[in-house]
Amino acid sequence: MCMKLAGSTSLSLLCCALVTASCLAPTSAQGAAHPRPKITGISHISVYSSDMKATNRYYADIIGAARESDPENAQGVRYAINATQFVEVLPLPAGAGVNRLDHTAYKTDNAEELRLYLNESGWKVPSKVRSISDGSKEFRVEDPEGNVVEFVQPSLAAKAPDAPKEIGRHIIHVGILVHSREAEDRFYRTLLGFRPYWFGGMQDAKVDWVSQQTPDGHDWLEYMLTSGPSGSGIPASMSQQSLGVLDHLSIGVVSVPESYKKLASEDRLTGRTDKHPQIGRDGKYQFNLYDPDGIRLELMEFKAVEKPCCSGFTADDPTAE
Repeated sequence: MCMKLAGSTSLSLLCCALVTASCLAPTSAQGAAHPRPKITGISHISVYSSDMKATNRYYADIIGAARESDPENAQGVRYAINATQFVEVLPLPAGAGVNRLDHTAYKTDNAEELRLYLNESGWKVPSKVRSISDGSKEFRVEDPEGNVVEFVQPSLAAKAPDAPKEIGRHIIHVGILVHSREAEDRFYRTLLGFRPYWFGGMQDAKVDWVSQQTPDGHDWLEYMLTSGPSGSGIPASMSQQSLGVLDHLSIGVVSVPESYKKLASEDRLTGRTDKHPQIGRDGKYQFNLYDPDGIRLELMEFKAVEKPCCSGFTADDPTAE
């Protein structure tokens, strides 16, 4: 709204011009020419395997995902959860140590516009978006602690997989080891617009987990907080098993107890799993399974059945679709 300043017509006109210009300015947080496009949810998680055959039995036979070729990496395999979400499994590279996480990935409606937005916001990005043979587009960056993050614009021709034994059809969250909540927030919250969802810990007064949803969806990223300075990498004392608990994915199901019964009745509870379903600190039923290299897969209900500890939920829950 313009206000006329008494005794100064020219000053009044200048006021109107400045207000009009501010209304037409770019809408991104950094004032970039390319506003941030939508980031709608999780695309995939990419993990390493020391035994591709054993990992295939886990994701294809136990989880029930559809095995597909990997258009990004000829040595890899995709295990499709739905038309646009999957687990990518890559052969374990030499020198990987205890690490079994390659990257996490999120869906966007315009990969090139997101690359330009990040570039104009001062973030290091590749020179161009990569086009994949399945019709998707992607690019990668690193977050403040050096975790590789990929942004994927799914193919318009993407189809639901043929996976009749699939235990669930929606990856609702991924978790990563994080040292500094504040450092990571500058990227995920301030720059990308991720929104608070829930936080909690093993004890009420301590925060161990911080969940924030994607800006334009209800899937979420979970910080698995670990002591140590930002960017310090994997602690030297951390075992492969412990790291696999932190770097994880979660598939949403309507009923964890019923999913557990189904897996048990079909003799699919082989390998390392929890003994039984339980209610987590967030008030949601969950059940943990682990792939042959220790990456945790958390079956989780979409809604809490008990009051969560530590904080309430501050956004809508994800749904089955």
